[in-house]
Amino acid sequence: MNTTELKGNWDEQKGKLKQKFAALTDNDLLFAKGKKEEMLGKLEKKLGKSKEELFKIITEL
Repeated sequence: MNTTELKGNWDEQKGKLKQKFAALTDNDLLFAKGKKEEMLGKLEKKLGKSKEELFKIITEL
């Protein structure tokens, strides 16, 4: 998944992620330009998932 794919439907995906993982906050899912890796790192740590697992979860939403 590239940044364009992630960014394209991010608002919709963000809502679905928050439904699936109640522990996530808006701050955890803040997608700022140039900060993709930082955001993914936070999600990896908070959810105990690898980047590959996160990409799979996001693409399946």
